[in-house]
Parts: sequence; structure tokens; C-alpha cells
Amino acid sequence: MGFSSWRGVVGMINPTMRPGVTEEVIRLLPEGIGLIPLFLNIRRGTEDEFAAIMPAYEERIAELAECGCDLIHPHGAPPFMVQGRKREAEIVTAWEKKYKVPIMSVAQNHVNALKTLKAKSIVGATYFPPKLNAIFAKYFREAGFTVRDMAGIDVPFNEVQNLSSYRVYAHIKRHFLAVKGADAIYMLGSGWRTLDIIETLERDLQVPVVHPVTARVWEIQKRLHVREPRDGFGYLLAALP
Repeated sequence: MGFSSWRGVVGMINPTMRPGVTEEVIRLLPEGIGLIPLFLNIRRGTEDEFAAIMPAYEERIAELAECGCDLIHPHGAPPFMVQGRKREAEIVTAWEKKYKVPIMSVAQNHVNALKTLKAKSIVGATYFPPKLNAIFAKYFREAGFTVRDMAGIDVPFNEVQNLSSYRVYAHIKRHFLAVKGADAIYMLGSGWRTLDIIETLERDLQVPVVHPVTARVWEIQKRLHVREPRDGFGYLLAALP
């Protein structure tokens, strides 16, 4: 299948049927990069649901590979993090070998962004319960980071998109100041609509923020050999594409 997107085409697999993240990615991608979004239907946001979803991801990857995408991005950090960092790498490598296309998991993308920012210790913010947050923290420790906190905000999984970004700001700021010593903030999950607080957090707390939407837009540019900085959404997009 031929496409007219002259800078490349990305296939993106959304883990839920929530609107919001696809629109944000499209708005932030440079002109000339095409996006083909496909969707899964994760509903409960539980460990067992995440652990069982890999075959469904692969079905979508096969569809996107057949389309001739230049890059495939299955996103949703928890389904990959619950696999563990080593198993995740094995899965992604096997898919790349089978479908002959570069694949970027969202968890790998977040690690790449944090390392590019030279972060050593992080404070994470999520909308998941403590048991899952412990799994996420373990994933980042396996990647070489000191995790000062992985702090979940108490909200039902199907209502995350309704959270006020200002409530998320207050949650992150409180936990960041409590633990002291982190040199980056990490926001896990594409469900919340929080692009508007990235620069405020960076300015107020004087550390970079890795946000799931801006991180994927940054690495899509990097992998497609595009450099188009974007102001207004944090240091990663403004300085490092």
C-alpha cells in the first residue's frame, strides 16, 4: 500500500478505545509524518488483563506491517512493563524479525527519553494502584534508574481522562518535593490529558518531564530522521528532536 506522507508513516496501536491521545500525537507530529492508529480495548487496567494482551498487539502489528509502515509503535506502558524488561525486549525483537519493520514499545521509548535527558533518578506519577506501581518501579530499576517514588493517583481506570490537569500537577509536585533528589519527572500513562502542565512543572521544579505523548513524538522524529523542535510542551520536544 502506498502513502503520500513524505517524511514517513507510523502505525500506532492504542491499548484502549479512549479518544484524546491519538489527536494529541497528530497535533504534535511534524507535517509530512503520517499516522495510522489502530485500537485494542483494554477496559479494566488490571495486571492480568495487561499480561494477556500481547497476542492482540501482534495481530495489529501484522496489519500495520502489511500496510508498509516505516515504524510501528504499540503503546500502553503497563502491558509491556508487566512482562519485565528482558521479556519485553525478546518480544519486540521477535516481532521485528518476523514482520521486517522497526518496532518501538512505549516502555522502551520512555527509557530512551529518560536516558537522553541524562536522568539518573526519577519520581514517577501514574493512575494505577500500588501493586502495579511496584512492577513499574522494578522495570525502571532494571533499566538502571533510581526510582525515588512511583506515586499513583486514586482514580478509576475508566475515568482517568476526566482528571483535571491541575490535580495531576499538585499530585506530582507533592511527591517530588517529599522525596527530594530526583533529577527527572516521569508521567506513566496516555489516559490523562496533561500536556498543558509539562512546562509549568519543569519551570517550577527545575527538572525535565518525560510525558508519554511528547516522548513518543520525540522518538518518532528521531527514528524517521526528522528534526523539528516544538516549543510549549517541555524540554524534550523543544531542544532534542
